[in-house]
Amino acid sequence: MTEVNSTSKKTAILGWSIPAIEAMDKLDRPFVVVGPPDFVSFAKEHDIPFIPWDFDRLNEGSDELYERLNEMGVKLSVPIYEETVEWAGVLNARFFDDPRVFNRSLLLRDKGLMKRKAQMSGIKVGVFEEAYSKDDIHRFLKRVNDALIKIDGDTNDPIHIKPLNKAGTVGHMMIQDANDIDKIEVQEFPYLMESHLDGQEFSCEVFVHDGDIKFLNITEYVKLGHSNFVPASPALEEWRPQIKEQIQKLIDSFEIKYGVIHPEYFISHDGTLNFGEVAARVPGGHIFDLIERAYGFNAFQAQILCSDPDTTAEELEEFFPEEVSSATGYAGSLMVYPRVRLIEKLDIPGELKNDSYFEKHDLFIPVTSKVAERVGFGNHYGTLFFFGDDSERMEDLLKTYENYDFYH
Repeated sequence: MTEVNSTSKKTAILGWSIPAIEAMDKLDRPFVVVGPPDFVSFAKEHDIPFIPWDFDRLNEGSDELYERLNEMGVKLSVPIYEETVEWAGVLNARFFDDPRVFNRSLLLRDKGLMKRKAQMSGIKVGVFEEAYSKDDIHRFLKRVNDALIKIDGDTNDPIHIKPLNKAGTVGHMMIQDANDIDKIEVQEFPYLMESHLDGQEFSCEVFVHDGDIKFLNITEYVKLGHSNFVPASPALEEWRPQIKEQIQKLIDSFEIKYGVIHPEYFISHDGTLNFGEVAARVPGGHIFDLIERAYGFNAFQAQILCSDPDTTAEELEEFFPEEVSSATGYAGSLMVYPRVRLIEKLDIPGELKNDSYFEKHDLFIPVTSKVAERVGFGNHYGTLFFFGDDSERMEDLLKTYENYDFYH
C-alpha cells in the first residue's frame, strides 16, 4: 500500500466505490479511501491508499478518524453512500472549521428533520408525522382518511412509511389498512409517516458549488426502483425552470454549499411540485453512469470538484456541458429482479440483443441459486443499459422488458 505524503492536501473518499476511486485518480488529485475493512486486501493489492473503518460504529474512539486524516493532510471528505453522509459532515465541520456543516448533514439523513425544515421554509410537502409504535400508524392512517372525508365502505387512501434514517427506499412500505400495519417490522421504528402524493415522480442530480447550481440533471422514473432514463423527456423537461427554482429554494433553505444533492419530487399535470426527500450522496439506479453516457462527463469527478471549496469557477465552467442540449441521446437503465425463488437459467431474448437501443447488460447467474431477500430497491440481479434518440421509444422499451422474465 502506498505511503501517504502528509505534506500534500488530500481528499478522503468515504465508502468503497471503484468508479469514485478511478474518477479521483484521473483527476490527478491525491486521495485516501476510508472504507469497510473487507476491502483492505484489494486496496493493498492495487496500491490504493486506504483506511479501514466501520461506519456503523459510533463510539468514544470515533474522533480517531479525523486525527488520522488530518495527519495525512486531508482537507475534504466526500460521502459516497448514505451511511457516510454524517461522517462527511462531522469531518468537514472540522476541516472547514464550521460546526454547522455537521448539523446540515443531519438534515440530509433524518427524514423527519428534513421534512420539517422543508415545511418551515415554505416548500410544499405532504402531511407527515413520526411513528414510534404501530398505534401511531393506526392513528395517522385514520386521521389522513378522515381529513379526506372518507366514510364506511370507502377504500382508504394509502400512507407511506419509511425508517427515519435509512437510504432511499429501504424499509419503505405503503399502508392502506390494518393488515398492512401488522406486517411492519418492529425493529425498524421510528418511522416517518406521510400522506400519498399524486403526480409523476422524478429525481434531480444537482451539482452545487458555493450555493449555486452548476449543473442540473433531471432523471425520469419509468418505474421507481426499476427503470429510469437521462435526460428527462421533453414533457418533463418543459418544467425545468420551475424545477430549478424549487431546487435553488431547497439549497438556500438547507444552506447547502458544496457537493451533489439528489432530491426527489412529484409533479402534477399543472406543474405543481411536491418535495419528496433529498440525499447528499451518489444516487442509485446507475444514474451517474447514465449521465456520463448521455452528456460525456464523469459525474463522480463532478461530485468531487463541486465538493471542494477551492475548485475555481473557471474549472467548473470548463468541466460542465450545456444542460439538455448537449446530450447526445437518452440513456436508460432497467434493474432486473428475479420473480422466482430458485434460479436455474438466464434468458436474454434475441429481439433485445438485436434492438438498436440495447447497449449491454450485466445480468448473471448467481453461485447460490436461491434468490436473496429484497431490501428496498437493492439486491437486483443485474442491469440492462439502453441508449437512443427518442424518449418515447426509450420509455416503451423499459416498460416492455420490466415485465419480461429473464430468470427461470
